[in-house]
Amino acid sequence: MNSEPQKALTEDEVKYLLRDYGISTTDFAVIKSDDDLKNIDLKFPVALKVCSPNIMHKTDVGGVKLNIMDEEELKREFSDFRKKFPSEKFIIEKMEPQGIEMIAGLVNDASFGMSIMVGMGGIFAEMYKDVSFRLVPINRRDAEEMIGELKAGELFKGFRGIELDKKAIVELLLKLSQIGMDFPSISQMDLNPVFVYSHGLKVVDAKMIKN
Repeated sequence: MNSEPQKALTEDEVKYLLRDYGISTTDFAVIKSDDDLKNIDLKFPVALKVCSPNIMHKTDVGGVKLNIMDEEELKREFSDFRKKFPSEKFIIEKMEPQGIEMIAGLVNDASFGMSIMVGMGGIFAEMYKDVSFRLVPINRRDAEEMIGELKAGELFKGFRGIELDKKAIVELLLKLSQIGMDFPSISQMDLNPVFVYSHGLKVVDAKMIKN
């Protein structure tokens, strides 16, 4: 049994890892001071988020501000955030078009080992706890079966004219499976939400804890 304390990674660290595996994330910049704002090259609107290994649930502590529309508003919000979280760094990221929200991730269970999960986010997650699990590694058929097991899996079949890129989710699951194999020290990884579009997807928020 590993007695070492668990360590949480910051959002930017998790997203850089995802990018190394070809997983699409939001465009973002990490900032610490007012001077860093001068070098931001992101189109408005943007989001501002506290970026700390000690804050896993940013919205619970008022650590997320969405739809910042211009530079003046960004300066004001950043000033407020620095007062609220004086010792932390922050992420500024481009607001992405709203997609269908999904969740995906890894859980290293003490009894079963590394597992991968996928589910519907947003109201689906809250209302139905709509998730599917497999042990890693998984293959393409496993990934497709996981999606098919979801109550909201009908969304991938053109439900009410909704078009979602099932192939993109399958590829995401295969890449997450590989991450789980490559990094057995992962205790938990949560990608939530993942915006899924008719073509492609974006990981909007990401958390990871390792042993």
